[in-house]
Amino acid sequence: MPGAGTFRDDFGASVVVALVALPLCVGVAVASGVPAELGIVTGVVGGLVTGWFRGSSLQVSGPAAGLTVLVYEAVQAYGLPALGVLVLAAGMMQLGMGALRLGRWFRAISVAVVHGMLAGIGLVLISGQLYALGGVEAPGQTLAKLRGVHGLGAQADLAAVLLGVGTIAAMVAWRRVPARMRVVPGALVGVAAATAVAVLLRLPVEKVRVTGVLAAVSPPGWGDFGVLASVGAAGTVVALALIASAETLFSAAAVDRMHDGPRTEYDKELIAQGVGNGLCGLLGALPMTAVIVRSAANVEAGARTRAARVMHGGWLLLFAVAFPRALESVPLAALAGVLLHAGWKLLPARAVASLWRTHRGEAVVLLVTASAILVTNLFEGVLIGLGLAVAKAAWETSHVHIEEVWEDEDLCVRVVGNASFLRLPKLLDALDALPHGQPVRLDLSGLRHMDHACLTALEGWERARTPLPGREGVI
Repeated sequence: MPGAGTFRDDFGASVVVALVALPLCVGVAVASGVPAELGIVTGVVGGLVTGWFRGSSLQVSGPAAGLTVLVYEAVQAYGLPALGVLVLAAGMMQLGMGALRLGRWFRAISVAVVHGMLAGIGLVLISGQLYALGGVEAPGQTLAKLRGVHGLGAQADLAAVLLGVGTIAAMVAWRRVPARMRVVPGALVGVAAATAVAVLLRLPVEKVRVTGVLAAVSPPGWGDFGVLASVGAAGTVVALALIASAETLFSAAAVDRMHDGPRTEYDKELIAQGVGNGLCGLLGALPMTAVIVRSAANVEAGARTRAARVMHGGWLLLFAVAFPRALESVPLAALAGVLLHAGWKLLPARAVASLWRTHRGEAVVLLVTASAILVTNLFEGVLIGLGLAVAKAAWETSHVHIEEVWEDEDLCVRVVGNASFLRLPKLLDALDALPHGQPVRLDLSGLRHMDHACLTALEGWERARTPLPGREGVI
């Protein structure tokens, strides 16, 4: 925690991070189909509770755009009262993973799958927020949303579209202003400008609905826990825990490269996230994860200790208690603009181009993962991507090289590498192409691994080449 020499830096950084977090907390909540205040509640828990833990000193937690799709699907499928149960169960799962010291294993996840997951989330987020930008009710399925985009122009509310586009333009333009002015984040500038225009011109656009923080908080009842008996709900819990944990730990790795302070302790950070999500579940709020946008803002604003993220939670709480009605003036189209910008930044165009030039197989895994998320859902899409990454790794590591060497009058065939069922056709083709009637010595000492399928096939090939009495064959 801070001393006299760090408090001033942490205090200033906490204000900046709170200003960055506020529009994101509200926008993520609205896009997730829950009351706007629940996003702020999650941000407050991410600061005042998770912020005290020692896992990572400078990264900041709160509701994340990366979980928007999964939360929206869960709310639509099981209802808002069940959300707290799902988040609570995911938090308990994170606690268990941290206690079992599984944090470091998240670093083994294929980077292509992670980029594919982020790309899929970005595309789903964009497809949904295009409708919110125009004030049009969106179809339920992602593919239906994508098919209906071409007809949005005839249905969209022009005033809402202009507000949303203006928000995006303000965010992009704000990056070109002098650095001393960029202390105020672009997202807040864009939302504030759109809100001011909507109020001054009295534009008839849809705005954020506010019920009050205390009214929005709805702890789950005992009857709500029955949802966990559903296979689909259990899958949602696993997806929430794994995706939130992966995003947190990948964010931690990125934040560690931005400062010279203590490195992240992955298992402790998982426990911190589990405690935070457990409390969010008890409050019926959104799930949390460490967010790279807020974390980077924290580091760039000069934060020195974890006190900055704790104080940022205090600022969010102060706003929620003192100025809740200010949210009622914010147009939904402005928040849609913020999330469209966030979704666009999730699309890894440079990563795809780089992988296509250097590791084309990894690029295919990335594209398949993103496409699978669009066609199915986030959980199933990530599973398909992980399965493809594992299959690719198995294929690439199962190389078998066959060497033919003549030793006097005998043909020695040496098999080198890893003999698995994936390479069995190649192995049998090479062995069947050997000259018949010629003695062959099969040398398997160069094999590092041979699975049962290959062993059985080689035994069958040997029996097939066994000579008649008085003739030579396999040695």
